[in-house]
Amino acid sequence: MSEEQRRAELEASLREVRARIDRACRAAGRDPSEVELLAVTKTFPASDVALLADLGQTAFAENREQEARGKVAEFTELRPSASVRWHMVGQLQRNKARAVVRWADVVESVDSARLVEALRRATANALDAGDRTHPLDVLVQVSLDEAEGRGGCRPDDVPALADMITQTGDLRLRGVMAVAPLGGDPDVAFDTLSKISERLRGDHPEAVEVSAGMSGDLESAVAHGSTRVRVGTALLGGRRLTSP
Repeated sequence: MSEEQRRAELEASLREVRARIDRACRAAGRDPSEVELLAVTKTFPASDVALLADLGQTAFAENREQEARGKVAEFTELRPSASVRWHMVGQLQRNKARAVVRWADVVESVDSARLVEALRRATANALDAGDRTHPLDVLVQVSLDEAEGRGGCRPDDVPALADMITQTGDLRLRGVMAVAPLGGDPDVAFDTLSKISERLRGDHPEAVEVSAGMSGDLESAVAHGSTRVRVGTALLGGRRLTSP
C-alpha cells in the first residue's frame, strides 16, 4: 500500500470513529468536545502516527515501553514540529519507570503504591536531568473484574493510591482508567467506573478524567461519562507489526 493509499484509509477511519463519538455524545446529551480520541498505535509503525498527526490527531497511546521508545523517537524525526501527547496505557513494570518518563506525557496504568513511588522517583530524576520539563500526568487504573494479568487496582484501593499520588510534587493525578471485563456487560462495568470517579472527584476535584471505552464499546463508555476513548482496531485496522 502506498503512502497516499494509507493516508486515505486512515482518513476514512478517523472520520468514522469521530462520527461514532459524536453520535454517542449526542445520544447521551453530551458535547462531543468533552470526549478525547486516543489513538492506540501499538504494533503500528511511526509512519502511521505521522499520517494521523497530519490529519489532526494529537493524542497517541502505546502499551509496551520498548516499542514505544523507538516509535516516539522515529515519529519525532518524521514530524519534528508536531505537537502531540503520548500515553502509556499498558501494564508497567517498576523497572521500566525510568525509561517511560522520558517519552510519556501521561501514564494511565498506575495501579500500585510501588509503581507510584517508582514513577515519582524517575520523574524527579528526569526533571533534574532536563529530560522532562513538566510533571507526569497519571491515572489510576481500576480493575473492574479482578482478572489477573490485565492490571488495575481494586476499587477499594483507589482512594489511598490517589492520596499517595497527590502527595508527590512530581506526579499529577488526572483521573481513572479501566477496561471493561471480557465477556461482561460494558454498561455495568462503566457505570461502576463512573461511581468510582465521582467519589474520587469528591476528594480530588482535579481528577476529572475517565479513560474508558475502546473500539467495540466506546458508545457505552461515553454514555457513562468517559472523557477519553482508546481506539486502535477501528482506527488503524488489524495489527501490522510484531511487538518486540
